[in-house]
Amino acid sequence: MLVMFVGTDRTQTAVNPGQVTFVSSVSDGTRIRFGEGRSVTVTEPIDAVLDSLNRALRPHE
Repeated sequence: MLVMFVGTDRTQTAVNPGQVTFVSSVSDGTRIRFGEGRSVTVTEPIDAVLDSLNRALRPHE
């Protein structure tokens, strides 16, 4: 399942929560890091990002 966010350049950004290795708060919003040095910065606050990623990883009822 992919989770949609808004990038700092105002484009939609799709993230696979299973590939996320680290999430941190930065001045522009929230940086989501993946393996191999890849990252994306989104405008949503870190609490909203973590909630969306965690919801996507939970088994569906």
